[in-house]
Amino acid sequence: MLGSIESFVSDFVLRHPLNRLPGGGSGAMFDAPLVGCAAADDELFDQYKQIIGFFHLTPRELVAAQQESWQPRAVISWILPSTEAVRTANAQEATFPAYLWSHMRSRGEDINMELRRALADFLREQGGQALVPQLSPAWQKFEDTPVGIASSWSERHAAYAAGLGTFSISDGLISARGIAHRCGSVVTSLEVEVTPRPYSFHGEYCLYMRNGTCLACAGRCPVHAIGPAGHEKDICNGYVYGTTQQALEGRYDLPQIGCGLCQTGVPCSGRIP
Repeated sequence: MLGSIESFVSDFVLRHPLNRLPGGGSGAMFDAPLVGCAAADDELFDQYKQIIGFFHLTPRELVAAQQESWQPRAVISWILPSTEAVRTANAQEATFPAYLWSHMRSRGEDINMELRRALADFLREQGGQALVPQLSPAWQKFEDTPVGIASSWSERHAAYAAGLGTFSISDGLISARGIAHRCGSVVTSLEVEVTPRPYSFHGEYCLYMRNGTCLACAGRCPVHAIGPAGHEKDICNGYVYGTTQQALEGRYDLPQIGCGLCQTGVPCSGRIP
């Protein structure tokens, strides 16, 4: 089953008409996706209530929130890696994101949201039930928690559970194709092969968290929101959704501008360092 899901996700992304760089060229925003699966009853989803907060929902709670009674069995997660062209453009910037990066952040997330819905439909066509956590009536964003800004479902934590990567000191998820990506997930009642987690430490792929070296991401942050103690979410959020959005939304004409400077021009941008 996982193989057919991987094929569906890959075909959807690589053939999507929006998966193109602006300007009419032939280049793409995203390379071939990575796909993984975690068991819906994996103890990690219960542990996230302690790691992230009591408000973080389990797959069972997501089903209940939709007033449905089916048994969730699998969480399908994916990574949409940005292409070298997108990463290179942003790596050349020091204050605000490159247009190619912002285009990927905004139009690429449009693709990602379409993929969430399309994969849920595909899983239903295979005879299962499915839901999209990001579209759940129970999905909420919380501005003030012990871990800073958080939500009731973390796509990066779902990807970690599904064996797709580990966290960085900047709070990003470093996958086999690096940290510069979009990610998403769908919960289903179907039995799907679980992807092994090839790591034993949540920061295993980050050079700083692994052995105390690097911190290149900290040097890339224009507002010094990253350091040895981690990621200052409030400072980062203010810069991305305040300063950067206000500076570039008129020029770029995109609903989401993003930033991504800490995810480009660094050793983990397109690979595990």
